[in-house]
Amino acid sequence: MLRHIDEFLNSITMYRAVLYGLLLLVLCVLIASPMKAIPYSPFILLGSLGLIVTTSAFSNYIFAKIFKVPTNIESYLITALILFFIITPSMKFPDGILPLILAPLIAIASKFIFTIKRRHIFNPVAIGAVGITLFGMSASWWIATPVLLPAVFIIGFFVIRKVRKFSLVFAFLGIVTGEMLIFGMLYNTPPVTVLTQLMFSWPILFFAAFMLTEPLTMPPTRYLQILYGALVGFLFAFQLPLDPIKLSPELVLVIGNIFAYIVSFKQRVTLILQEKQRLSSTLYNFVFQPQEKFSFLPGQYIEWTLPHKKTDSRGNRRFFSIASSPTEQSIQLGVRIDDDSSSFKKALREMQKNEKIVIGNLKGDFVLPNDTKEKLAFLSGGIGVTPFRSMLKYLTDRNEKRDIVYVYTCSKYEDFIYDNILEEAKQKLRIKIIYILKEDAPYPKNYEGYTGHFTEEILKKEIPDYNERKYYISGSHQIVELYKDILKKSNISNSNIVTDYFSGY
Repeated sequence: MLRHIDEFLNSITMYRAVLYGLLLLVLCVLIASPMKAIPYSPFILLGSLGLIVTTSAFSNYIFAKIFKVPTNIESYLITALILFFIITPSMKFPDGILPLILAPLIAIASKFIFTIKRRHIFNPVAIGAVGITLFGMSASWWIATPVLLPAVFIIGFFVIRKVRKFSLVFAFLGIVTGEMLIFGMLYNTPPVTVLTQLMFSWPILFFAAFMLTEPLTMPPTRYLQILYGALVGFLFAFQLPLDPIKLSPELVLVIGNIFAYIVSFKQRVTLILQEKQRLSSTLYNFVFQPQEKFSFLPGQYIEWTLPHKKTDSRGNRRFFSIASSPTEQSIQLGVRIDDDSSSFKKALREMQKNEKIVIGNLKGDFVLPNDTKEKLAFLSGGIGVTPFRSMLKYLTDRNEKRDIVYVYTCSKYEDFIYDNILEEAKQKLRIKIIYILKEDAPYPKNYEGYTGHFTEEILKKEIPDYNERKYYISGSHQIVELYKDILKKSNISNSNIVTDYFSGY
């Protein structure tokens, strides 16, 4: 069953996964309500939800028109649904209804107003909840109730599994739990009581799964994300008086967002399409000219936003590796597009010269090690070649020699792309390239690679010092997991395997 769920999660973007998870929670709430398991009637719940969603949609439309930026239905719906779970449901006018209007209004406005270089700084939900405190109101976090805990735990787990931020969440949960136990000892509260209150009376799981993991306001690398989780966790559980300041969950997240902003990529850059290259029947390379300069490391990935009509379940935002090197003037994107591709990819394929796309939210630990003498092995399947194209072009342009073996696997011979970059790296840097082609795929007479699949035998034959190398794996989720299994069977430790998950394929 877990495998089938993973297949579904890998077929949608992280934004859709969060949206669907929140909608499932709404369904759980509506089922629990008639049974009196929660203190709000279906009428109150639906009325409150409708008011929040309507305010969010209208505010998003107005601010998008004012600031002349594309709207994103997923974004405001996710914001609205999270607010629904933390602002007390009510149809009482005006005291009950007012926070249901003000919170989404402030949250949506923050996406447009609290920005620097078109990148928003704060989690919109957190700002919305903090904002209403200026009017004498507050978030209740009513989602933190024992009856909803199983649903929050299960759905939250799959959201975290989708976004692959377990290290961030564990850092947060570990610090919160440890700190609460310490405070429990200081106040003579039994550990069982502390843990019970933490799980059943605090919104710790909902906060971690649906707010802490918000991609636009978290740091870009795993190490910084762990620090971010630890910082937010420390403040979340802090029990000493700080009058007149109250460290509510939303205020804690806002403080954490400031740290994340300081250490993160701070731009949203508009790219202009200069050239569209069809490299094979399904593989394309897009060459863009950035309207402003920005820095990145070879191998990192970035979020691409392309508003288009008839958006499907994968949305109008996608993460893809940057195929170009920092040494090049252009920003390049390599991607597979076929008849079954998402609406995003099809819209990308239909782009014409001088049309625009927006990038932002640069992330990734899939970068070359600082030690230039460290032995490396690159393993890719299909379009997973793109981060290696970036790395090898970078090394070639800088004439920086490293000991690299590259295993490049494709289903079709025509899908071996960027051959000019690979050949140049082979000649100038003396890297070793091993090609593997699907067993039944036709190939020319001069093909010198393997047919079949990457195996332990090929690994040990072609890379005699295989146990001395650090491995970088890029490709679809299935390819990455398959190659990791092969390496682990060959006694390669996890510390020597580098992967970077993003929902780009």
